[in-house]
Amino acid sequence: MNTLVRTAIDYEQLVEVIGDAIVVADASGVINVWNPAAERLFGFTQTEALGNSLDLIIPERLRERHWAGYRKTMASGETRYGHDVLRVPAVHKDGRALSIAFTVGLLQGPQGETTGIVAVIRDETARFAEEQSLRKRLVELEKNISLERSPTGNT
Repeated sequence: MNTLVRTAIDYEQLVEVIGDAIVVADASGVINVWNPAAERLFGFTQTEALGNSLDLIIPERLRERHWAGYRKTMASGETRYGHDVLRVPAVHKDGRALSIAFTVGLLQGPQGETTGIVAVIRDETARFAEEQSLRKRLVELEKNISLERSPTGNT
């Protein structure tokens, strides 16, 4: 017979030591949790991030679209991305582009109202660049194969 053993967990310590960035924002998009992994990923210290808008890490060209979806999610209490891994561009403090992958969860208050969102984020910039390079190489190879097979190609 399996019995579930419950162990007390220090959730603040968990957020501090986990390797993925954890960012929590309230219903208006103000950051209220920013762990050390978020500092490493985005370059903003906890002091710089806390109390500021998620605009810190959202590329300017995507902000309007982001906020439209964010407001809709906060109003409805539902996200279409519940268990999906999202892959989107982000921006580092120094201005360089990042490619991130993350999952989101909605936070609720005592009456079931949506009070914010938590995102668990990891950097996929290197993987994204590698995939782009492989796609480009594949296109080149397919083009070369087509040329070799064409009647005017040199075979």
